[in-house]
Amino acid sequence: MNPKKYIPRNYEERLSDFAKRWSIIAILGPRQSGKTTLAQETFPNHAYFSLENPKTRKMIREDIEDFLTRDHNASGMIIDEFQLEPDILSYLQGIIDHDRFNDTERPGYFILTGSHNFLMNQYITQSLAGRVYIFNMLPLSLKELSSNNLLKEDVNQAIFNGGYARIICKYTEPEEFYESYVNTYLERDVRQLDKVIDPITFRKFMGLCAIRTGQLLNISALANDCKITVEKANEWINILCASYIIDLLPPYYKNYGKVLVKSPKLYFCDTGLACWLLNIKSVETLAFHDLRGNLFETLIIMEFCKKFYSIGKSPSRFMFFWRDTQGHELDCLFDYGSEGLVPVEIKSSQKVSADFFKELHYWCDIGKKDYATACLIYGGAENHHEARGRTISWKNASDIAQW
Repeated sequence: MNPKKYIPRNYEERLSDFAKRWSIIAILGPRQSGKTTLAQETFPNHAYFSLENPKTRKMIREDIEDFLTRDHNASGMIIDEFQLEPDILSYLQGIIDHDRFNDTERPGYFILTGSHNFLMNQYITQSLAGRVYIFNMLPLSLKELSSNNLLKEDVNQAIFNGGYARIICKYTEPEEFYESYVNTYLERDVRQLDKVIDPITFRKFMGLCAIRTGQLLNISALANDCKITVEKANEWINILCASYIIDLLPPYYKNYGKVLVKSPKLYFCDTGLACWLLNIKSVETLAFHDLRGNLFETLIIMEFCKKFYSIGKSPSRFMFFWRDTQGHELDCLFDYGSEGLVPVEIKSSQKVSADFFKELHYWCDIGKKDYATACLIYGGAENHHEARGRTISWKNASDIAQW
């Protein structure tokens, strides 16, 4: 396969649509998730500028306003890794407001890409609200891999590979890729968010988080294991979330009394990275690993997140887990507002057992819902619709994450 061959994503149509109405489109996500390629493929007539290029950064620093307003003989500008020069965002506010006042708005003219969302969220709150639409983008989803004939039949292989294209397309071995990836992440992204961070301790912290993927976040235990303060552990969790290494799934508490815990569940955004941090070196090792079930759950939860991100929606608006005071728990609960609730259980087994529906039926009973609304995602290949609920293959998990 040609290394430069583009792997189509599920974002292009939505990006093009939103670019007709918004002056600024921001595509945010982890390094090497395909943001730059997506932007260039979706907006081929835009001039491209990478802020990782020293010459470009020098030009910007000399006169940001001139750089942003100059005629580049193109339909717009793609500014890659904008977070390296965050002052750009302040100037964009003035430019957009000037265009609005003079009735010369240029929808979709500015396309920004960035490797973490901290600065963007900060500036939206301060000045860019109503001027920018954010698309969050994670590595390739199972659905995208399947559409491009890149999805393996073995779910263990899918977990081990993760979603980064360089691994999927066999340009780089996982061990080599993730070693380089984490080193670059620590040296660039983490340093930008915390200049005095200890990279060795932070790397250990990442490994301890990997052990906890698919589990409740106990920040005190995590801090104790890493030998840092609870305050520092909270700061580092925020950094990992802001840079798309992990995500947190909140508990659902509406209408069903008190929840057992207020803590969220922690999930790695890429199962391949989690496997590498756990020192899982092969698919064969993964198959018998104690955390295989957690990693399978992580794969599915992230598949849901990727589906919502691809349509420009925030998963945190719709996705929760549920647990009551008696210890009954659902792995995921979709809240679609007036459209209703959809309970989901996730099991890594390739065969379906009646016991897998126990928690789903318990929730349906107290919520007065029909069992047919229940969804079981499992490690097998077949889909079934039965009176006890829907059984859905891991390959088709994202089909139930709809809006």
